Amino acid sequence: MPQNGGGSMLDSRSILLATVLAALVCAPVPLDAQVERYDVAILGGRVVDPETGFDGVANVGLVGDRIAIVTSDPISGASEVDARGLVVAPGFIDPLTSVGAARLPSALYKVTDGVTTVLQLHGGPVDVDAMYQSMESEDVLLNYGTNVGHAALRGAVGLSAGDEDQREVPASPEQVERIVELARQGIMQGALGIGFGIQYVPSTSEEEIFRLFELGARYGVPSHLHIRYLGPQRPINSVKAIHEVIATAAATGASAHIAHVNSTSPKDIDLVLDLLEGAAAHGVDMSADAYPWEAGSTGLESSVFDEGFRERMSIGYGDIELVSTGERLTEDTFRRYRSDQKRDGVIVHFIPTETLRKALTSPIVMVASDGAISPEGRGHPRGAGTYARFLRQYVREWGDVTLVEAMRKTSFLAAVQLQQASPAMRRKGRLSAGADADIVVFDLATVRERATYLEPAQTSVGIEHVWVNGVLVVDSGELVAGVAPGRAIRGAPQRGR
Repeated sequence: MPQNGGGSMLDSRSILLATVLAALVCAPVPLDAQVERYDVAILGGRVVDPETGFDGVANVGLVGDRIAIVTSDPISGASEVDARGLVVAPGFIDPLTSVGAARLPSALYKVTDGVTTVLQLHGGPVDVDAMYQSMESEDVLLNYGTNVGHAALRGAVGLSAGDEDQREVPASPEQVERIVELARQGIMQGALGIGFGIQYVPSTSEEEIFRLFELGARYGVPSHLHIRYLGPQRPINSVKAIHEVIATAAATGASAHIAHVNSTSPKDIDLVLDLLEGAAAHGVDMSADAYPWEAGSTGLESSVFDEGFRERMSIGYGDIELVSTGERLTEDTFRRYRSDQKRDGVIVHFIPTETLRKALTSPIVMVASDGAISPEGRGHPRGAGTYARFLRQYVREWGDVTLVEAMRKTSFLAAVQLQQASPAMRRKGRLSAGADADIVVFDLATVRERATYLEPAQTSVGIEHVWVNGVLVVDSGELVAGVAPGRAIRGAPQRGR
């Protein structure tokens, strides 16, 4: 090969240039050029993303209301939080509470329990748009959303669930048609689904439920149900009620969700879970929720306490406790308070711990509180300490679920169930780039509930930091004053089929 006469000089220059470039590449670079800078940097925590299963030490960078990065590389932020030794996870989604729990003072007990989104899915209003407009005019701490409520729909056609006589009256064909049309309007206004309390309106016909399930399937929204019967007493028991839901969901193609399966099936939980998991395995869109408390709660005037309730629920009068005073009832006080129409909430002690553990370890069961602390500080302790109690018992003490599985149950499962009805939920329940910056940072070694049946209005401990839409709302376990970053989560119904 011919050689260039000046080759030796060219080679020397090439070597010199390469040496200079190498020196430049290897030279120290200012820190600002190495480290990405974000609005918020959460540094060195144990990051858990239930969508991917990631569980490892990482840094999280936030920009505005979104997560911008999850990385093992160094980052910095205008605001920085040292999360070493703490868990960093998606903010918890409570699917079974009230929209009012998004506002203070009730929201205090939710957010210090790690909750960033509250959803009213076991009921809801008729005029969904009016509810959203009312909330949007106020300062709201947490994200919120609602279903259109079946009991409210029946009330709108003259069949009030609160009237002992009217709730026993079946809807006429014309009333059913009107109920379905009002439900459709609610879905078009942004309802996330249809919420049923069938046990509270026992005259609800199978056709009425079927038509509403059809509607939900047509618009791609789920149905959430307090089932028709509870307890083990045959032939009218929780198993029969589960059969009704599975059959209707299978026939319509609807997504169906069973509320507080722990309290509706306290003695039949094995068979009920087999039915629900089996239906899901064969293509029926089924899910459920449960709370980690051995007592339920309802109103004393409820149809739950109609004749025969002690046999249905396997309880005595002394298992019923007034929320307002802690008084345990006798047959005499029960009958007197109920006949006086004493509109008082009661706590009912009847759920075996074994039932709770079976329910909350099922792969299709998510965590829900089924409650909220009232502005007066009353309620069931589940309204304040459900998520901390679940983490304490089921992850730290008993080891029933892994931390990743726990985060699926506290956020991801609810987000996935609703993401067809509301695309906004595709950004919830995840801890990855592009997800909403709804984040909880907690100490797994110390997290616990303080709420009790006698003193329910107590905040949980171990929830160190919480962000809602990128805004810090809990800092070092204390509520941040003067912030209101909560947003409405509306449904975006598909075009009817």
